[in-house]
Amino acid sequence: MKKTVLFCLMVATAATVGAQDRKDAATYNEAPKNSFYELIKADNAKFFKPKEEPKRRLTLDYSNQDIPKSLSEFTIIASEKPVSQGSTGTCWCYSTTSFYESEAIRKGHPGITLSKMYTVYWEYVDKAKEYVRSRGTSTFGEGSETNAVQRVMKEHGAVPYAAYTGQKEGQPYPDHSKLFGEMERYLKSVKASNAWNTDEVVATIKDILDHYLGTPPRSVNYKGRSMSPMQYLSDVAGINPGDYVTFMSLRSEPYWTKAEYKVPDNWWHSKDYYNVPLNDFSRLIKNALSKGYSISIGGDVSESGIDMQRGIMMVPSYDIPSSYIDENARLLRFLNGATTDDHAMHIVGWAQRDNGIWYLVKDSGSGGHVNDTHKGYWYMHEDYVKLKMMTATVNKAAVKDVLQKLASK
Repeated sequence: MKKTVLFCLMVATAATVGAQDRKDAATYNEAPKNSFYELIKADNAKFFKPKEEPKRRLTLDYSNQDIPKSLSEFTIIASEKPVSQGSTGTCWCYSTTSFYESEAIRKGHPGITLSKMYTVYWEYVDKAKEYVRSRGTSTFGEGSETNAVQRVMKEHGAVPYAAYTGQKEGQPYPDHSKLFGEMERYLKSVKASNAWNTDEVVATIKDILDHYLGTPPRSVNYKGRSMSPMQYLSDVAGINPGDYVTFMSLRSEPYWTKAEYKVPDNWWHSKDYYNVPLNDFSRLIKNALSKGYSISIGGDVSESGIDMQRGIMMVPSYDIPSSYIDENARLLRFLNGATTDDHAMHIVGWAQRDNGIWYLVKDSGSGGHVNDTHKGYWYMHEDYVKLKMMTATVNKAAVKDVLQKLASK
């Protein structure tokens, strides 16, 4: 019995010593996932999720419509390639910068790609100043108007895209969700505390912009020459901001006068819009294009006659027949909110068909990049312009007759 006990003790002791001498290897990886538990959660989530009916929308049936089939049908004014504005509300800047790039090409300065975010940066600074001046009553949003680009250029000039992209390295598309959210929260805190110090507010807004977009350059290098943004705009791009005017057509204001375009994105309450009757508004667009001038336009893009897959914009007859589109129909929709100031684009071409004129419209918004045949563009019928496009920015030289008529009134 004693020998047995001793033997067992020796075996136990040896086992203990062996266990103490073991050296196990280890790895440092991601925490293991319980895939079955994840499946349980996912299946339960599907079961308890409220059942959603597919969203339906009344849209125009294009199967029997006489619409353009390809870009080759259009007389096209030279412009830079379409680019996406990403997740930003800066269509006003993309469309009008594209317009000025076309102007540079027309003036014999091809290959000019201007920075949109340079303009956006200084527009936000101006908005912050007005927010303080108005004690928080002015609109501070991502949107603005086509003539805002002209205003910023007059004060700050322009720089090439390569000198100021406004994006982090490797970032595929612009995204201002965090940028705008931080500025908006800050300005709300300024209003809540009545901290109306212009210098302090502007400095803080600039700090936020610098973080997300980068600090805008004070000079750029072009072919070995250092120049200011103002010099780059005039000497390289060949642009004089004073050469451009913006029109609107709303019978709520006196025709043949300058008036205010009364929408939130006209946050500085510009009264520099030449207000002309609808027939003149439509005619000046056609005439400018026929002379080789492109146009930056702004208006509404939320209609039943819009088909993203086809890249088409028309006014359906069940909305209003073509012959009934007039100044009253236009104003009615503007006043009741059916027409909103929600998007800006760039007209770069036109085509005559049996059912009227079609415009080739360059677009930085995502909707214009869905179709398979002309990504970055819409085919827009002239009726859509008459009913839903509210403003147009164009070179003065393209509308001399209209300006002379304005001067004589």
